[in-house]
Amino acid sequence: MHAEGWQCILRGMKSERYLTAMVLGAALVCAPALGWSQPSQDSGAKQDLKAAGHETKDAAKDTGHGVKQGTTKAVHATESGTKKTVGATEKGTKKAAHATAHGTKKAWEKTKNTTKGAVKGGEEGAKTPQ
Repeated sequence: MHAEGWQCILRGMKSERYLTAMVLGAALVCAPALGWSQPSQDSGAKQDLKAAGHETKDAAKDTGHGVKQGTTKAVHATESGTKKTVGATEKGTKKAAHATAHGTKKAWEKTKNTTKGAVKGGEEGAKTPQ
């Protein structure tokens, strides 16, 4: 080969290096743009996750609200039932106390009359011998 052949090969190699360098440079310049465009495709999944989180939060709030409502209702029902029970117990206690007092008075009267009768009977029996 003569000198011109080598120069041609060297020029070909130089132009090949330039071509390779240009392709690599273009790839490096475009790669970040392609990389940044990627999250826009992924933002659908990200948005779906955000939406799921918000829905979970709203469901938890609704559940908490329902529990609060039920608890409040139960507390009021218990309070009302307790007041009714106290009122009924108080009424029943007064009725029982009144009945006990009446029964005691009645028994006392009977005992008093029986005692008087026994005393009279004893006096009469002592006056008239048999």
